[in-house]
Amino acid sequence: VDKDALDAQVKERKIQEAAEKALHEKFANDMKRNDRLLCLLEERQKNEIRDMNKALKEFQKNCQGPETRREFDLYDPRALKKDKPARVSDDDPRCTISGMQKFMGEDLNYKQRMKFQKEQLREWSLQQQKDWKNALADQKLADDLYDKFRVELDRKIMEQQRKEEESMRAVCTATKDFNRIQAAELAHKKELEKSQTQKDNMDEITCLLQGDFLSENPDQAISPLDNRVLVDRWKGMSQDQLMEIRHAQKEQALENLRMKEQERRRDAEWDRQRLQAARAQLLLERDRQRQDRERRRDLDYMNTELSQEQKAKNIYLKKEAYSNVPTAQYYAQFNTSSR
Repeated sequence: VDKDALDAQVKERKIQEAAEKALHEKFANDMKRNDRLLCLLEERQKNEIRDMNKALKEFQKNCQGPETRREFDLYDPRALKKDKPARVSDDDPRCTISGMQKFMGEDLNYKQRMKFQKEQLREWSLQQQKDWKNALADQKLADDLYDKFRVELDRKIMEQQRKEEESMRAVCTATKDFNRIQAAELAHKKELEKSQTQKDNMDEITCLLQGDFLSENPDQAISPLDNRVLVDRWKGMSQDQLMEIRHAQKEQALENLRMKEQERRRDAEWDRQRLQAARAQLLLERDRQRQDRERRRDLDYMNTELSQEQKAKNIYLKKEAYSNVPTAQYYAQFNTSSR
C-alpha cells in the first residue's frame, strides 16, 4: 500500500471539505443579509401602503362626507330640524329642480357662484395633481431602490457563481488526478487478481480431476462413522446390489402371483357356496310351494265334501219337515221360501 499517496489523498479531501464548508458558510451569510434587506424593503412598502390608506381615509372623511353629496337632503336625519321655508335666498341649497323654486339662470349671485365653483374645481384638481405627483415620486423611489437591490443581488449572485465555478474546476482537476491514480492502481490490482485467479482455477481443476467426485469412486459414499450411505456422494449401485434388488423384485412378483391365485381360489369357493345356497333356497321354495298347493287342494277337497254333506243334510231336513206338515202349509211355506 502506498501510504504517502493515501495521506496526500486524505489531506486533499480535508482541504476540499474545508473549502466547501467555508463556501457554504459564506453563501449562508449572504442569504441572511439578503433576507434582512428584503424584510426591510417589505416593511417600508407596508408602511407606505398604510400611510396612503390613512391619507385616503382622512381625505374621504374631510372632503367626501355624506353632507357633501348631492342627494344628502333625501336621507338627512336632521332634515325636519333644519327645515326652513321653501326659499330663503337665491343661494338656498334646498331649492332643487324638483322643488321648482329656482330655475337655471334666475339666481342673484350667479357670477359669484360660478367663480366659486371654478375655484373649487381648480383647488381639487391641483390637490389631485399634487397627490398624484407625490404618489408617482414615491413609486419611482421604490422602483429605483428595488432596481438597485436587484442589480446588487445579481452582481453578488454572479460573483458567487464565478467562485463556485472556480472551486468546482479545482475540485474536478483534483478528482481527475485522483481517479487516474485510482484507475492505475485498480488495473494493477485486477491484473494481479486475474493471475492469482487463473492459478487458483488451474489448481482447482487439477484437484477436481484427480478427486473422488469426478472419478466417481464408490468408496466416498460410505460414511466414516458407520455403514450409512452419504446421499450427496452416492454414485449409484453396484452390480451385486442391482442383482439382489432384481432377485427381490422377482420374489415379490411371485409372491403377488401366489396371493392372487389364492384370492382367486377363495373367490371361486365363495361363488360355489353361494350357488349351492341359492340352489338349496330354490329347492326349499319349490317344496314349500308344492306343500302349499297340496294343502290348498286338500282344503278344497275337504270344503267340497263338507258342502255336499251340508247340502244333503239340508235336503234331508227339508224332506222331514215337509212330511210332517199339511199340504196347504207345505205349499204356503214353499211359496214363502221361493219368494
